[in-house]
Amino acid sequence: MAAITAGMVKELRDKTGAGMMDCKAALSATDGNMEAAIDWLRAKGLSKAAKKAGRVAAEGLVAVAVRGHSGVVVEVNSETDFVARNLEFQALARTIADVALERGGDVEALAAHHYPGGGTVADAIANAIATIGENMTLRRVAQVSVSSGVIGSYVHGAIADGLGKIGVIVGLETSGKGDELAGLGRQLAMHIAATNPVALDLASVDPAVLEREKAILAEKNAGKPEHVLAKIVESGLKSYAKEYCLLDQAYIHDGSKSVAQVLKEAEGKVGGPLKITGFARFALGEGIEKEETDFAAEVAAAGGTTG
Repeated sequence: MAAITAGMVKELRDKTGAGMMDCKAALSATDGNMEAAIDWLRAKGLSKAAKKAGRVAAEGLVAVAVRGHSGVVVEVNSETDFVARNLEFQALARTIADVALERGGDVEALAAHHYPGGGTVADAIANAIATIGENMTLRRVAQVSVSSGVIGSYVHGAIADGLGKIGVIVGLETSGKGDELAGLGRQLAMHIAATNPVALDLASVDPAVLEREKAILAEKNAGKPEHVLAKIVESGLKSYAKEYCLLDQAYIHDGSKSVAQVLKEAEGKVGGPLKITGFARFALGEGIEKEETDFAAEVAAAGGTTG
């Protein structure tokens, strides 16, 4: 019996996209013969993952998990919305989120982390690809923690507990009575889901984005005196903050107040200072370029005609 090395398992996995444990079993069953092992995997339908890796995966699920003073949001993509209804895929996304609570907000580290039942998270995804028959990817993960207080969370378009189309987590830090913050945490998470802020406040916005906003304001008001232009830019950035910065936004549950004002008022209830330590909002498929298909052209091509 040939010795099966980790290098051999990796080579077979790279060639077939099958899970690590399946690759090891294939090599053991074929006495280390690489080509025979590939055929063994093909015969069992386990070498599908590599063939599907090029397909665009822009559907799937956003998973949210909260435990104690930490919360995570994870996006696991599939090719079609139909797969999101698959209980096996839902279990995969939920378990990956649970693993992320231990591993933190780094995709590569999470993919290489142990998955319950054996292998890694990456192996579990590869196995799901082979079983379900669609390309899947672990796209991103974010984590928010507090030393004391609560993690608010919300899932929009939920199809199961903690799984949906938009997932939000937000950290509320306080030295007061943190148990008073559960309702506010959820409401703030709902606010973030609805308004999609780019940063906590103006100071947290990407400097390149602020410079672009300033340049646009300056171009619109070219020719005005410097002191007038400075005031226009200052006013324009305040307007930008009210639209895109969480603390400055009008609170969706009470438009007469800003989020910052709502937090200030809540300090009396919890009996101590209150601040947002961070937030994360994932909307399924945002930023992914989906393949556009011309259905009429496909039908015409299939019939050997041109339009």
